[in-house]
Amino acid sequence: MVTPRAHIEEIRKTKFSIGGRLNPLTEDLHQAVTNLSQELYSKDVHFLMELIQNAEDNDYLEGVEPSLEFVITSRDITATGAPATLLIFNNESGFTPRNIDSICSVGRSTKKGNRRRGYIGEKGIGFKSVFLITAQPYIFSNGYQIRFNEGPCPHCNVGYIVPEWVKANPTPSLLKSIHGKHIPLPTTTIILPLKPDKVQSVMHQLSNIHPEILLFLTKIKRLSVREDNEDPMLNTVSAISILSETNFVTRKNIDAESYMIHLSADQVGNDDLEKECGYHMWRQRFPVKNEHKVERRMEVEEWVITLAFPVGERLVRGMQSPGIYAFLPTEMVTNFPFIIQADFILASSRETVLLDNKWNKGILDCVSDAFISAFTSLVKDTEAPVSTLPHLFRYLPVNKGPCLELNVVRESIRQKLLNQSIVPCESYSEQKFFQQPCQVGGILPAFWNILDKARGQGVAFHNISSHGTYILSSSFDIHEYNYILEFMGVKMVAAEWYARCIQSSNIVMEVSEDVYLDLLLFVAENWVYSFQNTNMKNASLLKHVDIHGNVSLTSVSTVSRCDSGKLFRSTEQSYASWLINWSKLFKSATDHFFMPISTQQAIELSSKQWILLDWLSNKVNVKAVSVFGYAHLLTKLIKDDRDLAIAYSHFLYQSFSKKYVSEQDVKEICKIMPLVNSYGQMMAQQRKVLLPASGSNWVELIGSNLWTSEGYVELGKDYLQTKTYFGIRTTDKKLIDFLKKYLPASDIPHISPPNAIIPSVSAPLTKKNVFLLLEWIRYLKRNRYNIPPNFLSCIKEGSWLKISLNGSSSYRPPSQSFMGSSSEAHILQQVSELVDIPEVDMKFYGRKLTDYKEELKLIGVMFEVNEACRFIGNQLMSIAASSNLTRENVLAILKFIKFLRANLNSPAQFINSIQGGKWLWTKQGYRAPGESVLYGDEWKAASEVSNIPFIDETYYGANLNDFREELELIGVIVNFAGNYKLVGDNLKSSACSSSLTPGALHLMLDCLRHLNSNNIVNALKDNNCINTHVGFRTPSECYLPGSDWGCLLQVFSCFPLIDVNFYGSEIFLFKDELKQIGVVVDFGEASKKFERVFRQQAELQFIGKVNVLTLLQCCRKLKTSNPFPTDLKKCIREVNWLRTRLGDYRAPTDCILYGQSWKSISSISLLPFIDDSDNQYGMAIHKYDKELKSMGVVSSFKDGAHYVLNGLNLPQDPSRITPEHVYSLLECIRRYKPKNDNLETHELFPSTFLEKIGRQWLKTYSGYSTPQRCLLFSPEWADFLERGDGPFLDEDFYGSKLREYKNELHSLGVIVDTRDGCSLLASYLGFHSIFTPVSRIYNYLIEFKWKPNDNDKKDIWIPSSREYGQWVSFENCVIQDKHGLLGSRLHVLEKHYTGKLLSFFSITYGVKMSPSIDDYCEIWKTWEASGHQLTHDESCAYWGFVVKNWSLRTEETLARRMLKLPVHSGSNAINLVNKQDVFIADDLQLKDLFEKSSFSSLFVWYPQPSMKSLPRTKLLEIYSKIGVRNISESVQHKLSAVDTVSLKQLNPREIFIGKELLRLILGFLADISPNTEAGIRHNVVRVLLQVAVLEAGDKITMCHTLSLSSGKILKVEARQMLRWERQISKLFVQKLAKNGGHKNFIEYASEFSEVVAGGLLWENEDHARQLADLVRLGFLVEFNEEAIMYLMKTKNLQTFLEDEEFLSSIFPDE
Repeated sequence: MVTPRAHIEEIRKTKFSIGGRLNPLTEDLHQAVTNLSQELYSKDVHFLMELIQNAEDNDYLEGVEPSLEFVITSRDITATGAPATLLIFNNESGFTPRNIDSICSVGRSTKKGNRRRGYIGEKGIGFKSVFLITAQPYIFSNGYQIRFNEGPCPHCNVGYIVPEWVKANPTPSLLKSIHGKHIPLPTTTIILPLKPDKVQSVMHQLSNIHPEILLFLTKIKRLSVREDNEDPMLNTVSAISILSETNFVTRKNIDAESYMIHLSADQVGNDDLEKECGYHMWRQRFPVKNEHKVERRMEVEEWVITLAFPVGERLVRGMQSPGIYAFLPTEMVTNFPFIIQADFILASSRETVLLDNKWNKGILDCVSDAFISAFTSLVKDTEAPVSTLPHLFRYLPVNKGPCLELNVVRESIRQKLLNQSIVPCESYSEQKFFQQPCQVGGILPAFWNILDKARGQGVAFHNISSHGTYILSSSFDIHEYNYILEFMGVKMVAAEWYARCIQSSNIVMEVSEDVYLDLLLFVAENWVYSFQNTNMKNASLLKHVDIHGNVSLTSVSTVSRCDSGKLFRSTEQSYASWLINWSKLFKSATDHFFMPISTQQAIELSSKQWILLDWLSNKVNVKAVSVFGYAHLLTKLIKDDRDLAIAYSHFLYQSFSKKYVSEQDVKEICKIMPLVNSYGQMMAQQRKVLLPASGSNWVELIGSNLWTSEGYVELGKDYLQTKTYFGIRTTDKKLIDFLKKYLPASDIPHISPPNAIIPSVSAPLTKKNVFLLLEWIRYLKRNRYNIPPNFLSCIKEGSWLKISLNGSSSYRPPSQSFMGSSSEAHILQQVSELVDIPEVDMKFYGRKLTDYKEELKLIGVMFEVNEACRFIGNQLMSIAASSNLTRENVLAILKFIKFLRANLNSPAQFINSIQGGKWLWTKQGYRAPGESVLYGDEWKAASEVSNIPFIDETYYGANLNDFREELELIGVIVNFAGNYKLVGDNLKSSACSSSLTPGALHLMLDCLRHLNSNNIVNALKDNNCINTHVGFRTPSECYLPGSDWGCLLQVFSCFPLIDVNFYGSEIFLFKDELKQIGVVVDFGEASKKFERVFRQQAELQFIGKVNVLTLLQCCRKLKTSNPFPTDLKKCIREVNWLRTRLGDYRAPTDCILYGQSWKSISSISLLPFIDDSDNQYGMAIHKYDKELKSMGVVSSFKDGAHYVLNGLNLPQDPSRITPEHVYSLLECIRRYKPKNDNLETHELFPSTFLEKIGRQWLKTYSGYSTPQRCLLFSPEWADFLERGDGPFLDEDFYGSKLREYKNELHSLGVIVDTRDGCSLLASYLGFHSIFTPVSRIYNYLIEFKWKPNDNDKKDIWIPSSREYGQWVSFENCVIQDKHGLLGSRLHVLEKHYTGKLLSFFSITYGVKMSPSIDDYCEIWKTWEASGHQLTHDESCAYWGFVVKNWSLRTEETLARRMLKLPVHSGSNAINLVNKQDVFIADDLQLKDLFEKSSFSSLFVWYPQPSMKSLPRTKLLEIYSKIGVRNISESVQHKLSAVDTVSLKQLNPREIFIGKELLRLILGFLADISPNTEAGIRHNVVRVLLQVAVLEAGDKITMCHTLSLSSGKILKVEARQMLRWERQISKLFVQKLAKNGGHKNFIEYASEFSEVVAGGLLWENEDHARQLADLVRLGFLVEFNEEAIMYLMKTKNLQTFLEDEEFLSSIFPDE
């Protein structure tokens, strides 16, 4: 057996040629190792992970507890000068020779392809990562003492993998002292002398090793880190010892197992570190799906996913705990409360999982299934009580994390969890129940509390989950788990559940009052948002006392439906039992209940009584009632039960007696209490009550109930009976007195009489009843009651009062009875000649009657003489009504009045009684005194116009005047005294039909003034009753002129004026009355009439010179005293009545009064001057200039600008317009608008003006032009342009004063602002033919960012000399021609303009920056037609553009338009040849043959060497797409010099076409295109496998023919050792003479490699050459397997599992 040292020497000699000749491949091997090591990891941390990973993959002897120890020391134990040394002790079985061979190689890991055996190594050179921290790693294991060097070995020039035997330091004894003197040294020790710049980094990583690092390692059970220094005070590494113990009591099923792991960690000096933590482990296997397989894991057929659920706090060490492990921790944080372990493919940094890798995606897809299985096992597979389970639900991934892919896993877990019966439910039994989250509901904490109390009082809830929802376990249904329940979608039970739970149990009746109140409080607090629309309102929830005194239940809906109240409680506990007792009595009628006293008392004592009472009152409709409230309610409920109505009166009386209700309450209730009438019927809401008939006054006086129509009802006799209720007795008298006082129950005289006729007063009343009636009236009067009219009338008119008449007795109505002194009666009797007076019989009634004097007066009894006189008068009037009074009767009345006056008695009553009758004879018939007049002289004028009823003196005689005063007393009109109404009321119908005398008109107007009567107005206004200077006219035609404004009516002679001489000046006193009947009397109305006439005359053009001058004179007169009204002013200003020089009539506001200031402008305008010629108004019109101006006439030039604008009349010849004319016009424009206002738009001017000035009349430096096409030059323009650069106004003609009118010119459209001239100047560009002004305009346009419109011409000036050139379209221009190819076709602007202008042309004009593909096609067509030979640069530039701008459109364009293509001409020039005669050299051998035969160029041109901007492969692809054929497809082949019959078919392996050739090719393909799928590589080499190998005895001669478009056929012959005809899949070979010498062998090898490489990679010449070199080397070693493997390693080539499987399938026997 070879010793370790001998083994090392053998490796050095055979592999690295140390001691022999130098291996030429060692440098390549060194470089490959260097590159791979540097690219593998990016951080120092990975060496540590790789070492732990390697230790996990190591083998351990049976009975050995695998451990790994890291010790760092500041001692230089290797004598290499290292500032510190890291030692790794591992008690593995030790390095084997095979391990040593592997570590001295690249890509030959002993773990490769063995992941199924549990190896977790990834790259195969993990150990080499230590070179990141050390330059010389040492390995001491199983007798091996070696080290490696980072730098190249001086003997072989290879670094990293060349072993060197360690003879001296460190010694085993030194290692043992560091490890522990009394502890055996582990089998393997790795010593790493640290690089100076890596010490701190290594120490930091060691101090931060995560305590959970052993969690998913199956072998290593102990890991420790410590620092070993001679002075422990110098230790800075945080020492830690981690121990892993597995509970092997596992639970397994088909594809999963679960177990417990306990990790303990002991960190020196850190008491905060959790010392120990247990983890529920779940390991489950999943098959790898095909769509998730990757090359690096092809041998793995199943994923093993392990989930760790920490029990308690995780072990942490000052960092975030990793959430994902790939056997070792990554730096990924998941926000999951569990840890995921799987064979993830990691980024090279080992920091993160490659989440977009399909392998890892497949693992993550399985995590949710693994979690569901693990979690279900944790929750269900336990005998622990349900109360211990909720904490397990903290493992649910409730919180989202920052990683989208992991959030997808989280959501997948949640979705799958929803379908699992996993949530523990409450059963109140020992049996555990689990349900899906969607089937489980939580209940409110308050209800849990109620259930707990109820269960404590014996209430059973075994069916708690039988109401449509499974109830969440009470131990889970607490606040701290709400976020978990929300994640699972566990919701609160529906509100209906509570109702079902209460209904299904007997909780309401079985619990104590305090628990019952808790239940009510729960319902109350959740009523609005939860229960009010549920069956909770139908649950038997409310307690009440039934009719038998027992406690019963009712529902909220039953109570709430009754508006008046179904369930009640007492507002005071003192009378609660009183109300409950009476409620039982009234139960049959009311159907309401009271809450039990115990419940009411409990509510009273509750701390939350306000919540309960609010709910009971507002939501349940439980009425809180007092005795008064209950009594009030009963009045609405007792309807048809007379016994209850009687009982109610006793209830009210007794409640009042007990002081449960106040007197005020009783009065209010008595107004609405139910009563029983005399028929035993109920009187609902009856408020007018009579005492029972028995013993009442109303029956005695009236005999019957006459108050029925007024609602009075007689109480029934039941109220007179004694009753006893609940042991309390009430006598009839007490109840009647109570009712009489508080109802009240009424009786005469304490009642208002009915508005009816009392039958008893139509006949004599007894003396008792007379006094009862008078007492009744006295009561009414004293209490100020209104006595009904019918009642009072029947008493007044009834014959019930006993009287004495001429000594005899009789009965008369009170109104016909007199009760005075005897002397008064005697006087009246003596005077009266016709009437007897009845007197009250005092002997019958006695002196008591005099006590009722006021009551007797009220009913009509007469006491005074005046009343007797009125009685006498009424009697006389009744005589007059039946027959007319005679002359004597009338005179007797007058005499009687005179008698009364003489005896100092007032005749007023008598006169009042006779005034109403028509008994006086007048000239108009019988009239009443008030309608009659006693004629006199003052009535003369009135008699002319009216029919007044004068008393007929002829009938009554002349002595009638003796009674003048008496007549006046009785109402006869004696004096006129302004009695205008009488005149007006009796107007004659023809009073004003003819002309009136002045006196009559004055009277009529006077009457009108006092009466304002329409009759008088109508009588006057329609008749010709007023005299004017043109005769009598109707009032509406007449005018009463004022002294100040009368002149206005004299302008025209058509106004009728009242004749003041006829009526006198008094007529002016009646202006208001005259106005009322229609006469025009005021200036305002007269002006309106005048205005109407004025408009008519103006319309007829009848207003002549006299009228105009008269009007102006009147205007001057009234200017100060009485100015014209506004409407008249407006009329005068607006109506066309002034004649102008233009021959038309115009309104003053449209006229001008000519003056010298108008002279200058009049020559270019037609203006409306007032015609002051002798034939019209003459010069006299100028005297009234002020009056005309007030009417709107313009006289000043500065006020008439608008006339000029409207009347502008520019001459056709613009040369006739002088500067003075222009300045006059500009001055008018200035006057047209305030000077300081900017005239910004043409809308300010009349449209006709704009039309007139739109002509070419302004002189510019370029000729006459319209204002819109002119510019006003100013100093601002001088910064950019000169005057001649554009159409600027000619200041040489107009003078510089023109600039003063900048605003006015701008208002005309002249451009004055430099910012506004872009469009005009751009359009003016074409007038220039000199570069300098063109350049100035371009720069001006750039300055102001001009943008052209669609219709703007966009030509560009192309200079041809210093100043001259031509205008060309922008479409024929291009900004730049980078390669200078299109100068003959397009104008290249960068030749003439600088950057700023070029940008302007590009952005503003749209000039393209560079030529388009169409432009390039056009120039190509030009070259094709001209036979132009391209230079190399031209061709590169042209096709470089094509490549850069390649697209489908480019392809279509070139394919259609290109007829010729470039070929190599042999010289530097490139010819264009017919596309049909140009070929792609896809066969390099054919290319060489045809090129060597001196034929004209056949192959498309491409740059040599290949250019980055113009890759050969891309160019050949383009040629192919536009129609160029491959040479291999176009050539016809014929084997000419070989007898095809004698061809011998060979086994491909005879010429080395075998497994190793294909492996070499596959390795090369994988290297040049690492991202290419394996299938593509396999297809490439499969072509080689399909070739038939044919051997010829001599050299092979092959004839190749090529037909051209001209009909010419090209022929070439080829003699060669090998020929591969790809089209026919045949490889012709010459027999290899192995004894032909090295040259022959090399020649054959070279040709073989070129044929194979060219045939496989013909489209990529560079890669074909590289492959040929590689194949040539393989051929030389006859494709020996070991040699090929070595060759591939030196070239850093490798094949992958997919490639090896492919090769095995092709070569199954090898």
